[in-house]
Amino acid sequence: MAKVLIAGGGIAGTITAIALHETGHEPVIHEAYDRTAEGVGAFLTLAVNGLDALSPLGLKSLVKDLGFDTPRIKMRLGDGRDLAEFALGGQLEDGTVSQTVLRSDLYIGLRDEAVRRGIEIRYGKRLADARESGDGVRATFEDGSSAEGDLLVGADGLRSRMRTIIDPRAPSPRYVPLLNTGGLAEGLRLDDEPGVMHMTFGKRLFFAHVVHPDGGVWWFANIPRKHEPSQAELAVTTTWREDLIRRLAVDRTPAERIVRATRDIYRPWATYDFPSVPAWRTDRMVIIGDAAHATSPAAGQGAAMAIEDAVTLARCLRDVSSIPKALAVYEGLRRERVEAVVERGKRNGDAKAVGPVGRVIRDFFLTRAFKNPPKEDPNAFMWRHRIDWEAPVA
Repeated sequence: MAKVLIAGGGIAGTITAIALHETGHEPVIHEAYDRTAEGVGAFLTLAVNGLDALSPLGLKSLVKDLGFDTPRIKMRLGDGRDLAEFALGGQLEDGTVSQTVLRSDLYIGLRDEAVRRGIEIRYGKRLADARESGDGVRATFEDGSSAEGDLLVGADGLRSRMRTIIDPRAPSPRYVPLLNTGGLAEGLRLDDEPGVMHMTFGKRLFFAHVVHPDGGVWWFANIPRKHEPSQAELAVTTTWREDLIRRLAVDRTPAERIVRATRDIYRPWATYDFPSVPAWRTDRMVIIGDAAHATSPAAGQGAAMAIEDAVTLARCLRDVSSIPKALAVYEGLRRERVEAVVERGKRNGDAKAVGPVGRVIRDFFLTRAFKNPPKEDPNAFMWRHRIDWEAPVA
């Protein structure tokens, strides 16, 4: 049994803790913030490969109870022309399909389950530094405290401190020229079938919405932004609603009405990814999730990749004879896959970040592509991936 320190108490860190606990280790979560994350964040759609990876941990039903089925996508252009309708990531053998869930609800459900299983969570513990000894690691935090363990897992996200501790020359995140926002519209009734994700390549932005089974409308938007915004620029939201409405008014879709029916619009955030992070690990430290391989939301795989990481890391620590060897095997099992997902996310996102001339060209090629779709879904490798929890790791 190893004592595992986990830096980061979000989705990646919490599922890692549960997976490690399931294999007999002693995880302790160190969350940077001094409070929990109730009500924080937008929503996400969790692909079936992520849901399948949760099954052996007894968490798939928990997630399904929190979210709602999202089995299909309908795509259209801003002028109202329909492009295609297809499955959103296939389904598992038991009929499970992709699930859309509020990030806050998912966090709370996982946190409560971790606590129920006896996993310790320490708040206000932002990682400052870490040093390895011969058979362990010592982590120090910004509040002056420290902790010692056999292994330190960095699940501390896009701006990971752990990443630069492992490699001071680690690359910075790559800006993907899109801003994101969204919201939950109430009191608006659309004729759309609940659970069908409607995605529109609009004239000025990409817009997606889905009707919740209770009738509410959940939506997000991707707005092209060539230059990376500062935090100060992102904080100026006084004209955000009006700007969205102006951009959407030129499209023949219900998007403008949806935004007008939304009381609280999410503060915008920029999009980033990592084409490749050279160093994931030392002998006693490793990064997972967005800290190692943040991907554009256009891949639809951010949360699923973090779940796959957590389950794979737990299997390696369960089956491989030493921690350094287990971390090496873990990287070998994950790196090629996650970098391919990041690349696919970048390609999917590029179609959203075009100017007026690029939009005309894009719409022409999208129309042609969907008239003669490829026999094999180019995204299938992402959601068809399965992890065999019971199989020993070589």
